Amino acid sequence: MPLRPGQIKSIWAGRFLLLGLTFFLLAGCGSAGHPPNQPITLTISAAISLEDSLDAIAKSYQQAHRDERVECNYGGSGTLQHQIEEGAPVDIFISAGESQMDALQRENLLVPGTRRDLLGNELVLIVPARSTEIKDFPDLAKSAAKSIAIGDPQIVPAGTYAKQVLEHLGLLPAIQGKLLYTKDVRQALAYVEMGNADAGLVYATDARISNAVRVAATAPSDSHLPILYPIALLKDSKSPEAAHMLLDVLESPESLSVFEKAGFLAAGSAPQGN
Repeated sequence: MPLRPGQIKSIWAGRFLLLGLTFFLLAGCGSAGHPPNQPITLTISAAISLEDSLDAIAKSYQQAHRDERVECNYGGSGTLQHQIEEGAPVDIFISAGESQMDALQRENLLVPGTRRDLLGNELVLIVPARSTEIKDFPDLAKSAAKSIAIGDPQIVPAGTYAKQVLEHLGLLPAIQGKLLYTKDVRQALAYVEMGNADAGLVYATDARISNAVRVAATAPSDSHLPILYPIALLKDSKSPEAAHMLLDVLESPESLSVFEKAGFLAAGSAPQGN
């Protein structure tokens, strides 16, 4: 029996609906909701002192995992902590201080069992390479040191450690007015490099990357809390399996070797102070 025009129209409408549904389902396929043939993007928020080493590790990882892209977001640990608290899409966090990771753990933002101390570091007093007047911490109270760059203790772990050192050595009251607070440890380094500060307190690893500064002294290990870099996986990771694999790589002997060549210490061998 011949089909009536209305029946033909209904059949074609059904076919278009089925075709559209099939296309929608296929478009939704892929690992953890990612479109097919699109790389998974993993984001590491890390203390800026890790930048050079972490960039090298991320590049090597991507060469071995062509279906993944690693993006590194650097800054002061306190700033990164607040970004995560405000919902920034982060898979892995590496802080230069325990307190920032503690805060995220209290807020239940970390995957249980993934937090551990990854690395250690030391704090050093730096001066411009040609400077000869500042040779040790007590010299910061002299007229030769008119300005001293340190990270803002409110948001930068290096600044917190610097303040602890200055308090321990009894120098803080005398030099409080000389302190220049920076947004991260690399900015403190830059201030000394460019001559905008007569001295600065930075990590030993930061001092190593610059020919424009020299290390005048290393802070006594008992003058500050241990400098440790905790690492953890974030609960809001959109690709938890891939992120966990990357976390394992960051903790591998090969990656630790890269960090140690840059001057970082194994977490277990970091100076513990008193």
